[in-house]
Amino acid sequence: MLYSPIMLMRGLGLIAMLGATLQTAYPMQDIAAGGKLYAAHCAACHGQNGEGGRGARLTTLTRAPDNESLFNVIQKGIPGTEMPVAPLNDREIRDVVVFVRGLQSDFAPQVAAGSARGERIYRKSGCAQCHAIGPEGGVLGPDLSSIGRSRVPDYLRRALLDPEADIPDSFGQYRWTIVVPDNFLQVRATTLDGRQITGARVNEDPFSIQMRDRAGQVYSFWKEELKELHRDWGKSPMPSYKDKLTAAEIEDLVSYLSSLRGSR
Repeated sequence: MLYSPIMLMRGLGLIAMLGATLQTAYPMQDIAAGGKLYAAHCAACHGQNGEGGRGARLTTLTRAPDNESLFNVIQKGIPGTEMPVAPLNDREIRDVVVFVRGLQSDFAPQVAAGSARGERIYRKSGCAQCHAIGPEGGVLGPDLSSIGRSRVPDYLRRALLDPEADIPDSFGQYRWTIVVPDNFLQVRATTLDGRQITGARVNEDPFSIQMRDRAGQVYSFWKEELKELHRDWGKSPMPSYKDKLTAAEIEDLVSYLSSLRGSR
């Protein structure tokens, strides 16, 4: 097919207009600056390319669908999670927003197919005793209904083989609200009358603590009512499946978990 000079000029003009529009929306210097800030402040939790890890996957954000909401999340953090207030000024936060949006545009979503084998392994391994998918399952551990949206396969595989790998050893900054899925902490309490209770911390403030045991029962104590209170930083009641499942079974289970995106 032959193109006339007029058609070629029009095509080049459209390309130039598109390039100018993109450069106006996302100046290259902002993207580069945002990339450096992201690497310094965000990559440790969210992955070098936003693939996720201890922090959420950033290539498919659902909590912050637009630039303003993403700006607010970075600026204010997310109460009850490990997402802190960013030590950045407004210009730096805008640069990070531009960089993260670029990660999303470069990402081609690949939805895991899952497998019937993986679901059977999930059920036979007792995962549902502590974890919920939809309305079914336990409440001690994180809800897994949409775990495939926020965690990549490598993270899920590591969690199955070494459950304590990504549980923080401590918190450098006090959070007023502690939410189990993001700030899991096992605690052991001994009351003044000698009762011993082990469970997951649900909430805590300077004067009281609420915890949930394996059976799902919630306890609330004034700290003055407790003889002892131990926080098992970096510990998890979840067993390692390294010696409980074969390598193939681990991969089937990871595939199944990766397919959970809140539609079940």
